[in-house]
Amino acid sequence: MATMPRLHTHTYATTVTWTGNLGTGTSGYRDYRRDHDVTADGHPVIPGSSDPTFRGDPTRWNPEELLLAALSQCHMLAYLHLCADNGIVVTDYVDHASGTMTTDNTGSGRFTDVVLHPEVTVADPDTVEAATALHDDAHHLCFIANSVNFPVRHQPSTRTG
Repeated sequence: MATMPRLHTHTYATTVTWTGNLGTGTSGYRDYRRDHDVTADGHPVIPGSSDPTFRGDPTRWNPEELLLAALSQCHMLAYLHLCADNGIVVTDYVDHASGTMTTDNTGSGRFTDVVLHPEVTVADPDTVEAATALHDDAHHLCFIANSVNFPVRHQPSTRTG
């Protein structure tokens, strides 16, 4: 008889504060800014807005970018953990992630696809194949990828340096 995994609950808290009132609130669609601050105890403020397509400030993070960043971060952290556990020494890691979102004529939308492009450098040439294979395991461990309803793919490249 297989044992059931023991579940652990983790809770998180953030605060999003709208800072875009230009004096008349939301009196009209063009009468307010989409600016806001994302905060959590003990962390620096993340300046947020909507995508510029939706009247947002292009110098601030938008929710779509933050979702893409969360998927990329989660994969990287799971991957580095697996490499450390498997004796693979990673010396450099960068991911140029990309995502696709579609919207419809009602104003609703959804992500349809995210592709991670991790570029990994490992110390030992003999570990390149194993290091590349660990991306599949990292994908299955990623909390964020396991929480979204669209495909998250990865196209890694691994080299030595």
